[in-house]
Amino acid sequence: MHRNPALAVDVVVVDGDKILLVKRGRPPHQGEWALPGGFVEYGETLEAAAKREVQEETGIAIELSAILGVYSDPDRDPRGHTASVVFVGKMVSGQLQGGDDAADAKWYDIDDLHEEQLAFDHGMIVQDYRQWLKNRTTFWSTMDRD
Repeated sequence: MHRNPALAVDVVVVDGDKILLVKRGRPPHQGEWALPGGFVEYGETLEAAAKREVQEETGIAIELSAILGVYSDPDRDPRGHTASVVFVGKMVSGQLQGGDDAADAKWYDIDDLHEEQLAFDHGMIVQDYRQWLKNRTTFWSTMDRD
């Protein structure tokens, strides 16, 4: 039997030196902070899924500006093999509030975040975002990790 990984999106939503995080309201990693994101629905584009997930979890609308990378470690999600396309975006409208499976949503200073503080592999993604900012080029973080 052929099995496929689940497809997900995550978004590094930024406002200057601030990054948007959601407090997970459900397992896995309930009560921990993470980037907004979730699973792509059948028939949905990745871009639409990213915007929908941010809207559902934070109450804000975003504009996507780049793809940060693809994260596909089979062990990145305890629910099973999940590959995620990670976008960079910014808020364009709305009122920030936790919603859907997010218990809370807050802006954090990116320099105050440490890898071990975030759920899944999102700490690594934030590190990659910092590096991407320095390089100002597309940064495929997972290519060097095999």
